[in-house]
Amino acid sequence: MYEMERVPEGSTFPRELEEIATTKPIYKGKSPYKKKKVQDKIQTDNVAHYDLSPLFRPFGVHHPSLRHVWFVKDICGVVCAIFTWLLILYAEYVVMFVMLVHESSNIYSLLHGVVFNILSFLAVASHLRAMFTDPGAVPKGNATSEGIKSLGLKKGEVVFKCPKCISIKPDRAHHCSVCQRCIRKMDHHCPWVNNCVGESNQKYFVLFTMYICLISIHSLYMAVAHFIHCVAKDWKGESSGCSGMSPPATTIFLIFLIFEGMLFGIFTGIMFGTQMAAVCSDETGIEQLKKEQRERQSRWLSMKAVFGHPFSIHWFSPFSTPKFLRAEKYYSV
Repeated sequence: MYEMERVPEGSTFPRELEEIATTKPIYKGKSPYKKKKVQDKIQTDNVAHYDLSPLFRPFGVHHPSLRHVWFVKDICGVVCAIFTWLLILYAEYVVMFVMLVHESSNIYSLLHGVVFNILSFLAVASHLRAMFTDPGAVPKGNATSEGIKSLGLKKGEVVFKCPKCISIKPDRAHHCSVCQRCIRKMDHHCPWVNNCVGESNQKYFVLFTMYICLISIHSLYMAVAHFIHCVAKDWKGESSGCSGMSPPATTIFLIFLIFEGMLFGIFTGIMFGTQMAAVCSDETGIEQLKKEQRERQSRWLSMKAVFGHPFSIHWFSPFSTPKFLRAEKYYSV
């Protein structure tokens, strides 16, 4: 079954050869007793990182977020994000070029036009920040002996290791199967922003839902008021303040806008309410589903942990990066 060289009498094997000769037969084929060595395998990364600062530098735009742009390579999320932009663009077209341009009152058109465009701009900016901001990803492959020693753990403290991305898993972190990374304070993965909602971008997601809800309510009000006004004027043309289009075309545009305003107004309103409830209770969506018990902060500290410290007008700006209040110990439990 196996072959062994004949050794002259009185001579001895070296220790390594002796062990091989006595315990490890040399098979001509594959050994049926050979066991596969199980090793941790890191998942392929589904996230790309870009530095866009050189593109904006000629325009005088310098922002730290442009140097670390996070992009999730998920086709479903990209389609949903583009669809979101198209819906906002459709509402912008109907409000500006079907309704307000043909209004008889210049003050009415100017006031509603300015308010709607500001809210739309803030909604798009919040969406882009939520989409291209690192939600709080844990470095992959740092669960090595050197990485664990660098934490300086005391006796009795333990750390958790994610078997999928081979990373030291912080407290309140969860693994996202789409991003294929562990995300700190992960609430959920939202395809509409093509990103996870986590510790570093929850503010932008909350602002996105708030501004979309506001422009939905605003456009719904203007569409209903414009429709009633045109019906009262019997669709007598552009001089009546209705529309430069035919009555059927104007009616179709308004019906689609009303449907869009109702659908996304209700959806984003509910999402905004649940997000604010989660922020105030210091509990993420995953923690609510798992009913995890933990010590929580006060409502005011929880708000500051998401929107930044201290309270200011920057809480409502998607261009302001908040200074987060983080716990010092969050790799050990």
